Amino acid sequence: MRATSNLYESPDLLGEYMLFHYGSAADLMPWPAGPSEAVGFPVRTVSELIDPATLGEGAHGLDVGCAVGRSTIELTSHCSRVKGIDFSDSFIRAAKELLQKGSLSYRFREEGDSFRSATATVSPAEGSKAEFEVGDACDLPSGLGSFDVVHAANLLCRLPDPRLFLDRLSTLVKPGGQLLLTTPFTWLEEFTPRDHWLGSGDSEDALGRILEPSFAREHRKEIPFVIREHRRKFQYSVSLGSRWRRLQT
Repeated sequence: MRATSNLYESPDLLGEYMLFHYGSAADLMPWPAGPSEAVGFPVRTVSELIDPATLGEGAHGLDVGCAVGRSTIELTSHCSRVKGIDFSDSFIRAAKELLQKGSLSYRFREEGDSFRSATATVSPAEGSKAEFEVGDACDLPSGLGSFDVVHAANLLCRLPDPRLFLDRLSTLVKPGGQLLLTTPFTWLEEFTPRDHWLGSGDSEDALGRILEPSFAREHRKEIPFVIREHRRKFQYSVSLGSRWRRLQT
């Protein structure tokens, strides 16, 4: 269902996302006046939304739109097994290599053609619980199964038809399970045709109407994030974070 040209395959963007997911706070936001509360977003989309008390031993998790995998790794703190899925081949290759080797070097832009290097690391315990594969959120495999927790961060407004993913969630999340969503509702026609936007100023209400037949919202939180393009240019956004409970139907 996705366009044949994937904007997420360039080496520069891979480095940008490795920094976003695994970089130090000082590298991601080097300026004291910058929004320090917005770093660590892939971790916070899990830690600030999940309800660990209702996840039993042996819980399984799914991270859709996992990019290079830091949120998938964070979910292993609460689940015995987590699958991360992303549409980008280069992102998934990087995530798999990181699990295999335990560390992965990457570079990020300082200015112009000047780059700096850093290294992402995961522990053997974290790596043993995670797995990654390429997949399309709008056309997930029919035999994927169901999960105790499903996480999707900043995915909806990057899909050509977010309803296809949202309509699948009632089968992906087990009854009583959790759905963790974040989205800034950044609708752009280069990603999502206008007639497939959930709304225009009322997207949060539209999201609720889509999910509420099968889910009840338990928690809502504004979650800021910052993406560094180079040391003097950043993207600052605020995602709507929410936790939904799959109804026992």
